[in-house]
Amino acid sequence: MELRHLRYFVRVAEERHFGRAAADLGISQPPLSQQIRALEEELGVPLLERTSRRVELTEAGRLFLPEARATLAQAAHAADVARRALAGEIGTLAVAFSSSVPFVPVVGRALAGFRRDHPAIHLTLAELPRDDQFDQLATRAIDLGFVRGFEPLPLPPLLSAILIGEEPLLVAIPTDHALAQEDRPLGAADLAGLPVVQYQAAAGAGFTDHLSAIFRRRGLDLHVAQEVGGLASLIGLVAAGIGIALLPRSLGTLKADGLTWRPFDEPGALSRLWLVHHQQWPKTARLFAALLSAGAEQDE
Repeated sequence: MELRHLRYFVRVAEERHFGRAAADLGISQPPLSQQIRALEEELGVPLLERTSRRVELTEAGRLFLPEARATLAQAAHAADVARRALAGEIGTLAVAFSSSVPFVPVVGRALAGFRRDHPAIHLTLAELPRDDQFDQLATRAIDLGFVRGFEPLPLPPLLSAILIGEEPLLVAIPTDHALAQEDRPLGAADLAGLPVVQYQAAAGAGFTDHLSAIFRRRGLDLHVAQEVGGLASLIGLVAAGIGIALLPRSLGTLKADGLTWRPFDEPGALSRLWLVHHQQWPKTARLFAALLSAGAEQDE
C-alpha cells in the first residue's frame, strides 16, 4: 500500500465522483480507477460502490476513510518534522562544560538566548571534565563542549575547536593574607613559595602546567600544595586560608567570606575558552555556535 493510493481513495470518497477526483488530482480517470481497484484488491475488501452516476462508500470504505486521512496526516507531519530538523528548527542539543565556564558572560547569554529563541529544540546541559567531553564528543553522545585550554589544544581525531575568547587571570587570596592588603596587580614574584590550591590534572586541562611555565620564565617554582576536583572546593579552601589560587577573571564575581581577588600581571597569563565539536556536527549545534560567536564579537 502506498500513500498515493490513500490520497486517491480519500479524494474519490470526498468527491463521490471519479471524474472530479481525477481532475483535482491532475491525473486521468482510467489510472485513478485502476489504482483504487489495486487498493481494494490489496485489502481484500471493496471500498466503493460504483454506479453510472455516483460513487458511494461501502461500510468498509466508510470506516477506512478516517483511518486513511489520519495516515496521510501523520505522513505529512513526519515529512514536516524531517524538514524542520534539517533546518535546525527542532531537535536536540547536548552541551557540556567545565565548572568555571557558566561564569563567562557570553556563554551564559548564549545558553539563555538559545533556549528562549529555539523552544522546539531540547537543550540539555552537563558539567564534565575536559577529557570526558572529548570522549563523548567523539562518540557523538554530546554535540558541543566548552573547555579551557592552551594552544595547541590536544584534540582527538574528528574533533574541531573554535576559540571563543581569552581571559586574564586573577589571584584568589585569603583575606587575612598580607597580599590581600596590596591594592595592585600581583606578579609571579609576589606569589613565589606560597601554597597554591589547584585543580586535579583531569579537571585542570593543563592549567597547572601552563602556570608552572609562567613561573619558570621568572626562575620561580609554582608550589601546588593542594589539588581539588571542583571549583566550589577550590574557592572554599582559599577562603579557609589553605592557599591561594589563580583563576580566570570571570570567576572574580564569586564572593565568599575570607576571599579577596587581585589581578595577576604576567605575560601570557591567560585562560583560553574553546568550543569543541565533532566535525560532523548537527544543524542545532551550528546554530548555537553562530549565536555564541555573534555574542563574543559584540563583547570585543
